[in-house]
Amino acid sequence: MAGEFTERRQRILKLVVHEFIESANAVASETLVRKYNLSFSSATVRNELAALEELGYLTQLHTSAGRIPTDTGYRFFVEHLMERVPLSSVEQREIRAEFAHVQGELSQWIRLGASVLARRTRNASVVTTPQAYQARFKHLELLAIYDATILLVLVLQDGTVRQQTFTAEQVIAQDDLRRVSQRVNERCENLSVERINELKAGDEPYSEGFLRELEQRVMRCVLDAMHQFEQHVNRDIYSDGLIEMLSQPEFIPSLLKEEDTKRAIERMQHVLETLTRGDVLGTLIVKAMESDDVFVVIGDEHNNDEMREYSVVLSRYGVNGEVTGVLGIIGPTRMAYPRSISTVEYLSSVMSEMLSHLYGKEIRLSSSQPSKID
Repeated sequence: MAGEFTERRQRILKLVVHEFIESANAVASETLVRKYNLSFSSATVRNELAALEELGYLTQLHTSAGRIPTDTGYRFFVEHLMERVPLSSVEQREIRAEFAHVQGELSQWIRLGASVLARRTRNASVVTTPQAYQARFKHLELLAIYDATILLVLVLQDGTVRQQTFTAEQVIAQDDLRRVSQRVNERCENLSVERINELKAGDEPYSEGFLRELEQRVMRCVLDAMHQFEQHVNRDIYSDGLIEMLSQPEFIPSLLKEEDTKRAIERMQHVLETLTRGDVLGTLIVKAMESDDVFVVIGDEHNNDEMREYSVVLSRYGVNGEVTGVLGIIGPTRMAYPRSISTVEYLSSVMSEMLSHLYGKEIRLSSSQPSKID
């Protein structure tokens, strides 16, 4: 049996992760002893590598090959072994100088943020347009348009308008629709989806029972519309760095063995789908919007099968949790996590500061500990 996860095994795991990230080659015991001047023998390291494999932190692609980290190994490295090193003062000044040239132009900031992330991490980047963090109710109108058909017009606090038609059980006069609208407006003013969902029926406001049923139906429509709005916060995604990402060894067939060439081509196709289809990243973006930390998802932690060969590092940026967006990178699981996380975290702080100047408000920054998907 592998036994406990000793300090020596943790040290060897850390070295394997570092070496594999740097070389993209499976790591052998002789390499670790020679390169890192270990005080124990190759035989001892081989035994520890075997134990780490049994514990699930390493794996062996071929019987005679060295080991590479598993997703579990990468997760343990990110949470417990990784040394957090901020970007150098030189890099920070360079990045701020780039943003200074486009000060005041939000669309240019977003494109520049995507470009900086891609170039600095050599992975694909994503940046969403900042918008209201939570949908909040502002105003509702109900209009009779034909027989029992009603038009619902919902206005959210950020100015977003949602329209929907539905058919009532009977023809309802416009005066009655106005009464229902007024009641809903009074109850829901400036409330979020969560708060509206908690509202109870309250005292009977109408003598006519059918109007109470109509109000309940309208409330359900409002909740559905606001929920759909929040689920589509990723509708405007800027991406960059596809060339940088595809230059990684995992995506270059000529650097791989013949049996791996087909897999490399499939990876390329998945990357293109991920960056061109907002729904693939949508769930992750929503979770990152809800997180106060740098949000890291590694390989098999993804719920989406198409993403299980990739890692994603995301961070929320914005103003007081009100006007917010998400930025981050996507790349192979063999990602330079310390640098990637530090770069994403720093860009988040820079973008937050830029928005704070634009909106004249205080900023809310991410904390320093990475989180993962639930």
